[in-house]
This record gives sequence, structure tokens and C-alpha cells, in this order.
Amino acid sequence: MSGHDHDHASGAIGNRNRLAIAFAITATILVVEVIGAVITGSLALIVDAAHMLTDAGGLAVALLAANLMMRPATSQRTWGFARAEVLAATAQAAVLFAVGLYVLVEAIQRLISPPEISSRGLLIFGIIGLVGNMISIMVLAGGRAANFNLRAAFLEVLNDALGSAAVIIAAIVIALTGWQRADSIAAIVIGALILPRAARLLRDTVNVLLESTPAGLDLDAVRSHLLGVDHVREVHDLHASQIASGLPVLSAHVIVDEDCFTDGHAPQILDQLQSCVAEHFPVSVEHSTFQLEPGGHQRHEHVPHA
Repeated sequence: MSGHDHDHASGAIGNRNRLAIAFAITATILVVEVIGAVITGSLALIVDAAHMLTDAGGLAVALLAANLMMRPATSQRTWGFARAEVLAATAQAAVLFAVGLYVLVEAIQRLISPPEISSRGLLIFGIIGLVGNMISIMVLAGGRAANFNLRAAFLEVLNDALGSAAVIIAAIVIALTGWQRADSIAAIVIGALILPRAARLLRDTVNVLLESTPAGLDLDAVRSHLLGVDHVREVHDLHASQIASGLPVLSAHVIVDEDCFTDGHAPQILDQLQSCVAEHFPVSVEHSTFQLEPGGHQRHEHVPHA
């Protein structure tokens, strides 16, 4: 095994361990908050417990995806299960978005008719949740940029921590002023924090599933740069997409001078094209496929050229 492969495997194991620890902490907090919600009757705590439930499920899916991603590629799955992290993150983001909408609707209803809330119990369970979430944040922080899966998990835990902070503030306000609507306001704050982050993550993962051009990669600039390579006359059927986090792919048909196929120059052009997309753009494309063609070959292709 090469050093690069070893580092990649070590990183994958480390990411899986982070998720396992975060899942264990989140599941524990979930049980505690359900008990607290029953005791206090707090909407903010009920909502935070529901949020924790979706997060525990999301972390479980993320953990499953992390395990699948470690499986090697096969002839049936040539990229292995690399896209499992995108599917997991999409599911987490969709559920998180739905929870955010529910929170807002329920909180507005309770603003009209607020129930009695035990501020002491609310404060105790809010503190327990915040401490647990802060531990999870520290565990996940080091790997949150590794892939969509960990990014989704980190966002969920971060939202949980913010939600717990809102619960604590609501408990203090109720204890000091008796204003019961503080609980509903806290729930609205939690929902407002959830929705934009979930929407952004959902947008990013859906773009990957739709095989959109990776963010930060300008195909017009790529085409222009490829046309600057010696002996290249035209570039068409230029496509770029993303298999998973950090795994962009690109393909193109490249028309070169006829002489390149007889004087042995074609391999050098191929090397230049691959180096171009790997080194000259903000998004480095290590996996690229170029089909070199003579000028007349384009007439035999039956699809529109882009």
C-alpha cells in the first residue's frame, strides 16, 4: 500500500471514530432531553429533543456511510461507495430542514397560547444538552472539512448546541420574569438557526447528485486553457462533475493536429492536458479523461457538442 493510500485509510478510520463518539453522546443527550421534556412540558426542550432524534438518526446514517466509504472499488461499483457520504448528507439536510419548518409553525402556535413551563427543570436539561453538544463539537471539529458527511454531522451538532443555549436562555428569562412565551421564542430561534444551514447543505449535495459542475471550477476558463496547449485545435463535449467530497472528475474530446497521431506527439499532449486541469485551477482535477481526435472525427459523432 502506498503512503497516500495509508494516509487516506487512516483519515477514514479517524472520521468514522469521530462520528461514533458523536453518535454515542447525541443518543445519550436525546434520552435525557426526552425525560426533561416530559417533566417540564417545554416546547423548546421537546423541539430540541426531536432535533436530537433526527441528529442521532443522521449520525447513525453518517456512521454507516463512513463504513461504506472504506470498502474498495469493484467492477460493479468502480468508485466504490464514495457517494454514500453525499446520499447520507442529503438525507440529513432534508430531515433537518423539515424539523426547522415544524419548529417555526409549532412555536408560533404556542406564542398565542403559552403553557406553564418549569424553568428550573428547563435550565438543568438545557445545561446537560449544551455540555454534551460541546463535547461532540470538539470531537467533530477536526474533520468537518473532510467531506459532506462530516460537514452535515458537524452542522447538526452545532445546531444542537445553539438550541441548548436557547433553551438555557429561555429558562433564565422565565425564572426571572415569569414570561412563558420565552420558551416559544427560544424554539423560533432554534428553527431560524436550522433552516439556512440545512438549505445550503441540501443545495450543495443535490448539486453533486445532479452532476453539476463542481463549485469553483469555471468550465469556460478550463476550455480556454486547454485551447492554449500546443497543437490543440478544438475542445468539445467538455463535462465536469463530482463523485464525492474532494473527488471531481472531468472529461473532454480534444481535436489536435493530424500529424500528432503519426509523429508520436499525442502522448505528450495528453500529459499536458491532464497537468493543466490538475494544476492550474482552484479545484484540482486529478481524475480526467481526454479523447484525442483528428479533425474529421467529429463528423462521426451523433450527439450535440458543447
